[in-house]
Order: sequence, then C-alpha cells, then structure tokens
Amino acid sequence: MTDHDGSEGRRPPLEGVRVLDVSRVFAGPVAGRTLADLGADVVKVEQPDGDITRLWGRKVADLSTYFTQQNCGKRNVCIDLRSDGGAELIGRLAERADVLIENFRPGVMARHGLDWPALSARHPGLVMLSISGFGQVGPDAQRAAYAAIIHAEAGLVTSTDGSPPTDVPFSAADVLTGMHGVIGVLAALRVRDATGVGQHIDLAMLDAMAFSSDTIIASLDGYPRTDDVKGEVWDTGAGPMMITGGLKWVWHQLSNVHGLHDPTPAGADIAEKIAARRRIATEFLCALPDRQSVIEALDASGLAWGELRSGRSVVEAPTMRERRSVIEIDDRAGSRREVVRAPYRMSRSDTSDVGVAAHRGEHNGEVLADWLELPGEDVDALMADGVLHLDEWAAAAGPTQRPRADAGAT
Repeated sequence: MTDHDGSEGRRPPLEGVRVLDVSRVFAGPVAGRTLADLGADVVKVEQPDGDITRLWGRKVADLSTYFTQQNCGKRNVCIDLRSDGGAELIGRLAERADVLIENFRPGVMARHGLDWPALSARHPGLVMLSISGFGQVGPDAQRAAYAAIIHAEAGLVTSTDGSPPTDVPFSAADVLTGMHGVIGVLAALRVRDATGVGQHIDLAMLDAMAFSSDTIIASLDGYPRTDDVKGEVWDTGAGPMMITGGLKWVWHQLSNVHGLHDPTPAGADIAEKIAARRRIATEFLCALPDRQSVIEALDASGLAWGELRSGRSVVEAPTMRERRSVIEIDDRAGSRREVVRAPYRMSRSDTSDVGVAAHRGEHNGEVLADWLELPGEDVDALMADGVLHLDEWAAAAGPTQRPRADAGAT
C-alpha cells in the first residue's frame, strides 16, 4: 500500500476487528463504512429485498451512487431475517464478531431474539451499537426517524427571510450520528480489550444533533443568536464569497486595515449606521478588480474567506486533489467510479485503501467459511432453505476477496 504520505508497509489501524453490520439506509452504514475504511472486516447483512439506498442515484452494475458510497469495503451476506433459521444464523455470526451495528426500530431485534440481553449472553465480549431516532426507550422510541425528521426536531429546519422553512441540503443527522457511533464503538472496544466485557451503545440521532447544534447550545444560556459562528456571503469584485463573522466584525476589520469610514453621525439611528456600513463595505469589496485583490484584502484584514463551490467544483478544489479526498474504485462493470475517502490521515497507520461495493449475497460462502467454518454443502443447504439469498449480479460476478481500491487519485 502506498499513499501520498508514504504509507507503504503500514497496516490499517483496525485490522483484525470483525464488524457485523445489519443496518440499512444511512446512519448505520456510515458507521460501518468508516470502520471498514479503518481496516475492520465489515460484513453487511442485507435482506433479500435490498437496502433502499440501492435505488438512489446512478446505477452501474446494479450498484447505485448512495449504496456504493456508504457500503464500499464491506463484504455482503444476504440473509432473510424472517425465514426459519435466519435470525439464528445472524446470531451465530454475532458470536464471532467484535462489533454489531443495527438501526432497526427499537423492539425489532428483540422480536427475533437478537437484542442486547440475548446476544451479550451468547458473546459477553460483543460491542453492540444500536442507532435509532429517539433512543431505545422513551415516549418517541417507536417513531420513524429519517434525517429530515431529526433536523426538524433539532431546530435545523428554519427560515430567516419569512419564506417557508426548509431542510438543510444534506443528511446531517445521519452522517453525524454515524460518526458518533464510530467514536462510541472505539471507546467500547478499548474497554472490552481491557476488561474482556463488551457493552451496548444506545445512540439516538436526536442526541447526536443536539450535541452538534450551535443553536441548541446557545439557547441553554438564553442566547438565541448564532451570528457569532455564522458566515455571510458578500458580493466582491471576484463574485460572491463567504466571509466569517457578522457585519460588526467585518466592518471592524476592514475599517481598521483599509481605512473605511462611517459617514453617519454619532447619534444616528442604529439601522441607519448598519445600512451605511454594509453599503460602504460592499462598495469596497466590489471595487477590487480581481480574485487575487479580493483575497489579499481579506487576508490583510484577518478575515477568513471561502469560495462558493458546488457539485464538481468541490472535489476539483486544489486541497481536495492534494489530499486525495476523492478516489476511484472498480465500478464492477469494467470501469471506474469515484467515492469520497474517509478523512483520516494517520502518521503510523494506513487509511488509504477503500474497498468496492458488493452485490447482495456476494460473499455468502466466503464469510460463512471464514467466520463460522461452514463447509460448502451447508451453505448450499441454507440457500435451498431460503435462509441465504444471492442476487443475479452476485451470481454472475462470483465473490470478490474483499477487494480494495488501488487508491488512484482523481
């Protein structure tokens, strides 16, 4: 393995850790994908009807954009949880796992005999991560919870100009909860390694968002404004740019460094002074002739700035390319497709590799042989009994040996 930071010969930090990922859609798969990027052997257990994210985005070889992004690097076993023997097979795999990730609605795992008391009795060293919208118990535990619902409940769906409130443009609750799930898992593994005893992590998406929300944090002290941590888009001679801080800070810095003058008298109305300072600051920025002049003026003023990027321009930014934040993987159809790489750059461990996405049931035989030492005839019997399933793409492709990307930069 070789990375731009000289990772040749180094090992992934979670090599040897086994993760059974029975989650679907987004928050749970984010956690599993991250653990896979860190080197864990992550086995995704998928139902025969498939993770719904297989339908989201562009499909290549029946692998969609969103499924690929959240599940590359995982091996795939397709088990029908509702079949006779399905839950028992998952339980047997859990006995050989270090970590189990699930995000069913609270109570579903218990109905199948796969809840924490049952699994920990079979495997005391297991770490189990249960992700739900509102926690495993409580008044809202049984509510359906997708990212948009949690955004609304956590105060992210807002309006600032009188227009109807709108959701944030990405699945913040899913991604942040998945990341907090990884942190919890790593902490629990450290305790398990020291004591031999695993534990259950009850992770609510609402809690993850509350921990991450500037608005909620400010409201605890009766301070409803969040202007201190917001940026604002300003017109400049190089087009619109994001500048940190509110008008008060921007004016203070520009006037001190570039000599901007407020012509309003000392006793003028506050609204009049705000309008005048905004107009003068905007005129100054718009009079700058080009991008370099704008950047130099903002840098000299100690104001942090950002380009307004979208879509393809984000991944083509110089820093993204330098850090190889997006890499190419095998698209399973004879070509390549791009995925975002996990953000970890470690000095002594290799985090450069990303695996490809798997078809449903692609690793049935391989995983059951690795984890349970089941012979081929037992796997065939489970297929015949409808416990295991294999989609047509997996049958045609044959199993991959947890293939890794060749980490080619894009």
